Amino acid sequence: MIDRRLLINIDWVLAGLVITVCLLGILNIYSASAPYKVVEIPYYTKQFYWMTGGIIVALFVCSIDYHILEDLSYWLYGFLILLLIAVLIFGRSSMGATRWLNLGLFNIQPSELMKLVIILTFARFFNNFQAVGGLTVGDVLAPLAILALPAALIMKQPDLGTATLVILIALSMIMYIGLRWSTVTTFVCITIPMVWISWTYLLRTYQKNRVLDFLNPERSRLGSGYHIIQSKIAVGSGGLTGKGFIKGTQSQLRFLPEQHTDFAFSVFAEEWGFIGCILLILVYLSLVLWGLNIARRCNDRFGGLLAVGVTAMLFWHIIINMGMVIGLFPVVGVPLPFFSYGGTSMITSMIGIGLLQNISMRRFMF
Repeated sequence: MIDRRLLINIDWVLAGLVITVCLLGILNIYSASAPYKVVEIPYYTKQFYWMTGGIIVALFVCSIDYHILEDLSYWLYGFLILLLIAVLIFGRSSMGATRWLNLGLFNIQPSELMKLVIILTFARFFNNFQAVGGLTVGDVLAPLAILALPAALIMKQPDLGTATLVILIALSMIMYIGLRWSTVTTFVCITIPMVWISWTYLLRTYQKNRVLDFLNPERSRLGSGYHIIQSKIAVGSGGLTGKGFIKGTQSQLRFLPEQHTDFAFSVFAEEWGFIGCILLILVYLSLVLWGLNIARRCNDRFGGLLAVGVTAMLFWHIIINMGMVIGLFPVVGVPLPFFSYGGTSMITSMIGIGLLQNISMRRFMF
């Protein structure tokens, strides 16, 4: 049961921003999937179902006092580690990657859930940790060890995009706590040789090609560089005001790959132009700033850290996806929150919103 006192404290700004992006996403998916072969249930209808289901899940998350999650965080972390190991042993392979675990009635992608669990785990760790003057190298060794295990298991699938997001979320929370300059310098010096080792021994050929295509898409116009070239054409051809709803040539003639999922923003940019993109970016910016505002207003340290982590998750999804489709980052499978088609992404993001709403609603009760 939801405490009636919480209902009068619902954060309508947060809810309104999320619903706005969801509805724009469904409209965009309708256009992006218009040229597809007719299926029994259209993509935009499925996305509406996922949105509705996500809202129900978010409401459920709101009904649970988020302080309970602090006690469960380490247990959830251990359980997700076991699931990630199980994926490597029993997981279902698709398009060269093993990311899904079949649980009978449904499939689960543990790497997506790890984004949320790493937030809970880091929030609990730093809630009970005090560092005067910023974190030292010794202070961050334990949280980095906590981060390294799931990141390595996710990369093994391989899923470089999700692993990168988990790392960025965790590092954002560490930066929020604060680092000493000596710590920053030390890890910069360590990172440089690690990048070389990763490039030489850890990255697979297709992952290296994505980086090389990012630097020079023309090296493989009809191969691995095709995605980014077509995406940049779609975004650029939108001009100032766009070509109009369901009038984008790149999407309607299906030159743009994955146009209802990873490259949904490209479809939107072609149809609504620079002005439409700015408006969508402003909505996302408002969502991120409001998430930080919730963290600032929170009355306890754990809730504040939790809000920062969820906001960082949304922020990095937005930055990487938009940067990817306009050629600022290599192409990785990172969807745009609430906008790209996909049930897993929608549910994960809605759980995050449920946590933010939970923290915002309970700030008057402690």
